[in-house]
Amino acid sequence: MDKNRKARLLADLKAAIGGLPPRLKVIAKYVIDNPGDFGMDPIRVSAEKIGVSPNSLVRLAQKMGFEGFEPFRDPFRHALVTEREDQMGADWIAQLDDGDSLARTQARLARNEINIVSRSLRMMSQDRIETALRCMTGARHCYVTATRSSYAMAYYFHYVGRMALPGLQLIPRHMGSAVDELIGATEQDCLIAITFAPYSAETIQSLRYARSRGARLIVISDSEVVAPQIDPDVVFPITTQSHHYFGCYGGAMAVLECLLGHLVALGGEEAQQRIADYEATREDSGAYYKAGRTPRIRS
Repeated sequence: MDKNRKARLLADLKAAIGGLPPRLKVIAKYVIDNPGDFGMDPIRVSAEKIGVSPNSLVRLAQKMGFEGFEPFRDPFRHALVTEREDQMGADWIAQLDDGDSLARTQARLARNEINIVSRSLRMMSQDRIETALRCMTGARHCYVTATRSSYAMAYYFHYVGRMALPGLQLIPRHMGSAVDELIGATEQDCLIAITFAPYSAETIQSLRYARSRGARLIVISDSEVVAPQIDPDVVFPITTQSHHYFGCYGGAMAVLECLLGHLVALGGEEAQQRIADYEATREDSGAYYKAGRTPRIRS
């Protein structure tokens, strides 16, 4: 199941509630206000708490595109499990340690991933976050750049972040150099660079050029000093320790996800509306697969 389905469904309910019949509107408000209880309670208990019939809950589920109540409730039940993962301990790793060679290898790799994510997030201090958010939200244009394996993280950060921060731009956009995109940069702009050893010469060049133009710099890297003549405004130090040849980027993704969460929170209702608009456009264009529906062929 899509782990973000609960958030998407809540956003859909908020967008649809104004046009629902009065009884369904009451149910939708209850679900929005009490997602935990709704995910845990069976249909009759939820109906009693809301003061409606179970059939009304089914009607809302169908109104939201579900076949019945259980598929409608499933995203909320799933979220209850994942949100309590930190309370479930690490016995599962100890069990892997007692297994065969493959299981022991998995235990070692899993433990490493947990450690690098925890350390990277622990080093994500409040003052670093505040400085980065000021740079990003106060910028005329906020650029994000990376190359090779780091590019996937930059792409994802831009893909999601632009909904909360419309001025966010991924560079280079085509086959040119990131420096080409920074020619018009000024002290009103900001550059986010993601790079890990061995550092990309192009990313270093972009950082130096952006600094020479007066732009603010945010660096996400495995070192606070990636190269001379850069002097970033803020660095998010990332642990990339690996048990194989290439670095592990779980910590970097965790930091980027947290920054995205802060941007959406700061964006308030405007950001929420932009996200809803993006989602509506994707739904209308058939971007998401729908089980049981015939794909629309567009000329």
